[in-house]
Amino acid sequence: MKQSQLLIPTMKETPADAESISHKLLLRAGFIRQNAAGIYSYLPLGYRVLRKIEEIVREEMERAGAVELLMPAIQPAELWQQSGRWEVYGPELMRLKDRHGRDFALGATHEEIITSLVRDELNSYKKLPMTLYQIQTKYRDERRPRFGLLRGREFIMKDAYSFHATQEGLDERYQIMYDAYTRVFSRCGLNFRPVIADSGAIGGKDTHEFMAFADIGEDTIAYSDVSNYAANIEMAEVKHIPTQSDEDELPLDKGQAISGDDRLIMVQWFKVNDQAAAVLHRAGDEINDVKVKNHLNATMVDAFEGHPAFNLSELKNKDVILLADNGVQNVVNGVIKEGEQVAHFNVNADRDLKAVTFGDFRFIKEGDPSPDGEGTIHFTEGIEIGQVFKLGTKYSESMGANFLDENGRSHPMIMGCYGIGISRTLSAVAEQYHDDRGLIWPASIAPFQVHIVPVNVKNEEQKQLAVSLYNTLSGQYEVLLDDRDERAGVKFAEAELIGCPVRITVGKRASEGIVEVSLRSKGDKEEVSIEQLPEFIKEHLK
Repeated sequence: MKQSQLLIPTMKETPADAESISHKLLLRAGFIRQNAAGIYSYLPLGYRVLRKIEEIVREEMERAGAVELLMPAIQPAELWQQSGRWEVYGPELMRLKDRHGRDFALGATHEEIITSLVRDELNSYKKLPMTLYQIQTKYRDERRPRFGLLRGREFIMKDAYSFHATQEGLDERYQIMYDAYTRVFSRCGLNFRPVIADSGAIGGKDTHEFMAFADIGEDTIAYSDVSNYAANIEMAEVKHIPTQSDEDELPLDKGQAISGDDRLIMVQWFKVNDQAAAVLHRAGDEINDVKVKNHLNATMVDAFEGHPAFNLSELKNKDVILLADNGVQNVVNGVIKEGEQVAHFNVNADRDLKAVTFGDFRFIKEGDPSPDGEGTIHFTEGIEIGQVFKLGTKYSESMGANFLDENGRSHPMIMGCYGIGISRTLSAVAEQYHDDRGLIWPASIAPFQVHIVPVNVKNEEQKQLAVSLYNTLSGQYEVLLDDRDERAGVKFAEAELIGCPVRITVGKRASEGIVEVSLRSKGDKEEVSIEQLPEFIKEHLK
């Protein structure tokens, strides 16, 4: 492709509203342009990278036995009402009416559509298992779109759905897709890690997120410094280690309270599906509302300021859900505080908190033991680029997606769900691959693998050699020829900004058949004869 024929509107200055590195560089290098908050056009270079990522995804989905289809972006409200998500999904779901007043939604996700399709077309165990996927634009009305493609209102996603007759079949498919995702992100060149995660509004039990490491990441990953354990901080289990004390238990609410922050027990209040819940925890720990929500199998959990007159008599109040983090069990002669008010002195769990349900309700902290028993926990930031779910029968039961077994009995299909953020992956790669001069694309997804830059297109020898190399190499690689009548400094700066893996500079030694080859990832420059050039490029693009 000749550069004069492409729309590559590079920018010298970084837009003031661009926050992340990927957002800044993708704008400056002419890969994307913003049309509205969280809504972008993919310009030719950006679209080429997207297509490369999509092709990798398609290859790995085919290898994993998934079949591609395409579903509508506009979805009837009645399908979402059948699943129960129309009311609970939240304001992120973009809703609209047609001219007849019927309700629709722009597809934020496609569980309802795919379940209705399979429900109406497959009804026998003989047709299962089945895995279907699509690559399509999704819509979510984010409250605060930010970081360019990392949190937008319109984005490109690969979503796959599997249907099974048995739990064992789902478990097998889950591992196949987990492995396929690992290959996808490895082929894209990302530094990533699969982590234990929360299923959120999608539903289901078991799930892993694939997280690309990045300073701008909006998710915190807790990982072991020794083993492969990693989890989203919301889901990282806290390993409870009971302690024993020789200290005598003092009478409840009597005598002198013994001071010390290690004795403080705080109370956090939550509203759980219209019921109050009190969660006790040690001072210095922070209660994780996701763990509370999952423990209670609740739809909504919201923190609130407090509850009138907290006291131990209320610990027997059937109208209040009573929980305590496991760490409270290690406190001897504790002091319960709600805000600044002391409710009780000399509280001991085994004696005074028998009506309370203990569990893992706090956020893990750096330095805690790893839940798998190997090493200690450290934190890093990450960008979610994919997620795999075991949905179970959440959607098939509510929407009547059943199959007949070999005995003619009806059962709900067991489902899995698997998503990859295509546009997020593009942005995550840009976050990881750059320097102060611009982007540095891995060869597997680069818009072009080779960039030929003649120093002076008015010099006939340089021009002829550049065109000759372009014609020769285009049979083996994707080649961009800078045929513009621009100053050499402008060409070089823009080539660095665009970030193709190999740049061939045709300059003053063109008459000798010698060119300069630059490797964008290393910054190395080497003079190479045109006879040796094909093998040189092949070696460095392997």
